[in-house]
Amino acid sequence: MTTTPFSSRKGMTRRSVMGAALAAGAAVPLAAVARPAWASPVTAAPAARRRLMLPAPTGPHPVGTVQLHLVDRSRPDAIAGPGHFRELMATVWYPARNVQRYPVAPWMPAGAFQAFLADAGFSELASLGPLTAGHVGAPVRRTGRRLPVVVFSHGAHSHQGDHTVMVQELVSHGYAAVTVAHQYDTYTEFPDGRIAVPLDDREAPTMPGDFAADLRFVLDCVEQLAAGRNPDVDRKELPAGLLGSLDPRRTGAFGWSKGGTATACATLADERIRAGLSLDGPMQMKPPLTGDLDRPFMLLSAEFTRATDPEVAAFWSHLRGWRLNIQAQGAAHISCGDNEALFPQVARLLGWSRQQLQDVIGTLDPDQAVKIQQAYPLAFFDEHLRHRRGHLLDGPSPAFPAVTFVP
Repeated sequence: MTTTPFSSRKGMTRRSVMGAALAAGAAVPLAAVARPAWASPVTAAPAARRRLMLPAPTGPHPVGTVQLHLVDRSRPDAIAGPGHFRELMATVWYPARNVQRYPVAPWMPAGAFQAFLADAGFSELASLGPLTAGHVGAPVRRTGRRLPVVVFSHGAHSHQGDHTVMVQELVSHGYAAVTVAHQYDTYTEFPDGRIAVPLDDREAPTMPGDFAADLRFVLDCVEQLAAGRNPDVDRKELPAGLLGSLDPRRTGAFGWSKGGTATACATLADERIRAGLSLDGPMQMKPPLTGDLDRPFMLLSAEFTRATDPEVAAFWSHLRGWRLNIQAQGAAHISCGDNEALFPQVARLLGWSRQQLQDVIGTLDPDQAVKIQQAYPLAFFDEHLRHRRGHLLDGPSPAFPAVTFVP
């Protein structure tokens, strides 16, 4: 399957959006920028500045995490050469116990984060990389019932950590989550020290269909973990309690942008995905997404809407089961993820004006955006994977005035 790889309405990938944003902020000397009223003072040198921070998840459970090195031997890798197969890094997140002696995981591996920032043109932020709530290798919290699972697909030229706020929130409420780094269109780091960065689309065209195949392979790995087998090719020691803790019969998927399109593609193709959520996915593929879908699917729209994009409208028309389309007023395409938590902090460090920040992440209040990301995916998967019916998805809520329900 082929498509035009992109992430934003303007045809920019996440990498180029970030680079343009940082360049816009850095183009004006800090001393020449009047500090906006909402910005905190910036007086320290970069090395002394505090780390960027992610909001803590709101659920009752601590979070554990472990990386997996996976190889899909059913898919030869022509880019890597003869004898090579599709190679991926993935991260499993899960409710944990006794986390105190386990270190917290970084938002991205250090080498991948440095490459990510270098491509954006702002390497001096490398020492400020945020930490997650995930404790590396902590034992799994076992309750006698297996954990429902969600798998996540990132956007073009992005990385598997770019929706950590959502992932951590789901896990803190009792889900396991598996995030996948889509090789050749991501920043990641392999156990042998190799740093992977996105390749030019002419060198390594990686399409939503490739992302969807990765998701389906990850579902195979979830089944292996559920059956007590370790899918890590290096036979890495797994956290205590992980084997046998996942429930492959209660599996959902979500993704942003290109990953949202891949989520739709994978959900259509694989009945193991019981519920799918697209975060502003453009739904553009060749051949087009076709076929009726009778399982629950939700669209959280920003720039790629049914009103503006025929492909999104066409996909919606084929949803025969439970369906919902919500839109956050004032959100930009890049708003759907950790950007809403991180870019306001970057803006304060760089002395951006409010307008400069809004040019990047839109006019939606960042605190409200984070709360939307925490609440709505959780409500969706709770209803369709756990049969816990709430009222948030029934209609507009005074707690989230920016969220509209698109009929």
